[in-house]
Amino acid sequence: MQNSPSKYPDIAKTLDHSLLQPFLTDAEMIAGCELAKRYDVASVCIKPSFVALAKSILRGTTVAVGTTIGFPHGGHRTDVKVFESECALNDGATELDMVVNLGDVLAGHFDRVQADIAAVVNLAHNRGAIVKVIFENCYLKPEHIQKLCQICTDVGADFVKTSTGYGTGGATLEDLKLMRASCPINIGVKAAGGVRDLDKAIEVIGLGVTRIGASATAAILDDWRSRLGLPPTETVHGAALNSTY
Repeated sequence: MQNSPSKYPDIAKTLDHSLLQPFLTDAEMIAGCELAKRYDVASVCIKPSFVALAKSILRGTTVAVGTTIGFPHGGHRTDVKVFESECALNDGATELDMVVNLGDVLAGHFDRVQADIAAVVNLAHNRGAIVKVIFENCYLKPEHIQKLCQICTDVGADFVKTSTGYGTGGATLEDLKLMRASCPINIGVKAAGGVRDLDKAIEVIGLGVTRIGASATAAILDDWRSRLGLPPTETVHGAALNSTY
């Protein structure tokens, strides 16, 4: 078990505020970035087309701009994922959440899986960015998860991540324990899907989770500030959006 969070950043700086729903308008995306800035979270995870504007909104803050690669199904060709990564990095992203090719994983084509992940990781690291590799655990067996953790370790990925939020399930405690146990401590574990309140956030952090993908950011951090005896943070109208994430 990890140390229990005791200060505001112990929760806030684990949160990647999710802004990935396909129906979000520019106004809602801007409001979401303003919310992330106000609550001083780890990052926004934003739609690729919005990266440049998100970067301009968050310039001068400690909130990173992240986006998705091969999202949400992972079936893009590797060269397409690399091109998408290049575009995102050129627009100012410093964190890339890429989806593995699930069909290749399930078919046991792990050489192709490793090459796919490595291509994005190598590009990102050469540009000073980090990569979180999305497994979509709801479709995988434990042995697939363990193998993917090994591959991510071998290619130097920065995080392993449970899910996209668009599969049939999100982060489970069993999967998070397995992922943490299957990766060295220098690789972070991101829980995505199902962490919608402070108690669940504290629980998964206790398992060794170092990032949480969430859309319930305001609710989680308002509760956390209240428990710490801190004054409330002014909310941003329209930014706390419902999501499967």
